[in-house]
Amino acid sequence: MDDILQVLQDRRAEARKGGGERRIAAQHSKGKLTARERVDLLLDEGSFEEFDTFKAHRCTDFGMEKDRPAGDGVITGWGTINGRMVYVFSQDFTVFGGSLSETHAEKICKIMDMAMQNGAPVIGINDSGGARIQEGVASLAGYAEVFQRNIMASGVVPQISVIMGPCAGGAVYSPAMTDFIFMVKDSSYMFVTGPDVVKTVTNEQVTAEELGGASTHTRKSSVADGAFENDVEALAEVRRLVDFLPLSNREKPPVRPFFDEPGRVEQSLDTLIPDNANSPYDMKELILKLADEGDFYEIQEDFAKNIITGFVRLEGQTVGVVANQPMVLAGCLDIDSSRKAARFVRFCDCFEIPILTLVDVPGFLPGTSQEYGGVIKHGAKLLFAYGEATVPKVTVITRKAYGGAYDVMASKHLRGDFNYAWPTAEIAVMGAKGATEIIHRADLGDADKIAAHTKDYEDRFANPFVAAERGFIDEVIMPRNTRMRVSRAFASLRNKKLTNPWKKHDNIPL
Repeated sequence: MDDILQVLQDRRAEARKGGGERRIAAQHSKGKLTARERVDLLLDEGSFEEFDTFKAHRCTDFGMEKDRPAGDGVITGWGTINGRMVYVFSQDFTVFGGSLSETHAEKICKIMDMAMQNGAPVIGINDSGGARIQEGVASLAGYAEVFQRNIMASGVVPQISVIMGPCAGGAVYSPAMTDFIFMVKDSSYMFVTGPDVVKTVTNEQVTAEELGGASTHTRKSSVADGAFENDVEALAEVRRLVDFLPLSNREKPPVRPFFDEPGRVEQSLDTLIPDNANSPYDMKELILKLADEGDFYEIQEDFAKNIITGFVRLEGQTVGVVANQPMVLAGCLDIDSSRKAARFVRFCDCFEIPILTLVDVPGFLPGTSQEYGGVIKHGAKLLFAYGEATVPKVTVITRKAYGGAYDVMASKHLRGDFNYAWPTAEIAVMGAKGATEIIHRADLGDADKIAAHTKDYEDRFANPFVAAERGFIDEVIMPRNTRMRVSRAFASLRNKKLTNPWKKHDNIPL
């Protein structure tokens, strides 16, 4: 019996070595952790339960049968993050460069099926050279099996991808279908075709970092939601994100202990809005002052900065925040900000996360580049996302809410539950100057008359009371009391039930 137990111990020890000491040292020399070290950092200590430790590939071409390492380049299993269950796979670059084979894919598919069945998030740590060329179409079939499960799991369990090395070719499409993608600066990259292929086909000279590095995907393409300095920071931030999310669509987000007064009065908010209507202010200041303990987890911080998305807690409960940022493009909506916010709103609605919308929007960004780029369709994505969402929706208009952008930003007409406005709110079809020049076109030559008309328009419409008279604003509130009013609003909506008409699925303007 002792001999058999020793054999098991020896085989486990061999499996844990991955590609061997030399390759582990090479991984460390690049500033990267090994697959097992990453799992240990991500999960609670001692909580990891591994599956398929000894699974090996079945390929016999190109002499592959002579090298059949246990685990086949990916570590899979489940564990806990702050006591809550998650499923995880971590690709091992020290084994065949983390390349995906038929059996490698089977291991990933197995835990994804279990995650959907048991209702727990899937976290994928990607560090792979792509498809295992020696296996040919069997490797491609493996990718497609994973893709299909990404699609089936979408909206059922949260899916998080952490890119911690190369991710190229077909490998990029699995992360692309997950809810969040995080990258590590200077050591991870994603692209469909690499620099060499780009040079051959288009004659462009580009490095891997320029083509698909963390900076590119967080600032330009919006493929990634965040980038971190190293593996350790990335995994710590993933743990923090999981704390905001429900385990599946079958349950509500977690409620955490909080040490902040729900009725906290913030006197400084009474002077947040500048006297000059064209002066910017930082909307993040408002978000931090509303949140429990000032804790805000921002999503896609470096992309489309004219809109802010992320998670806060109110009375310990997770709330998704969408807010215009007057510091960038005056808070205008454009193609990028509409896409960014629409995807975030849909994620929140999938997983029963209430949505707080903070509005200061002068309209959609004008210009040929926006119109040629399809701002109509992209703006409609955000409109559609808010309109179809059935979760509790609370909106606070702090200053401008002009034109179609007023409608789009979770207005009462899109089934907003509580729509508040500060006394500084201006809800109108457009700004006073533009409106006056259209209404009083005949007086354009007379500066004094135009000034008088503009003043008259501002007095009549540049306030929240016209909308409040119509019932489009539920209450005009004191800025200092915003946390209390918003917290009470969400508390009253905890048992909200709203269903959309039956349909196979909608056809959002993609």
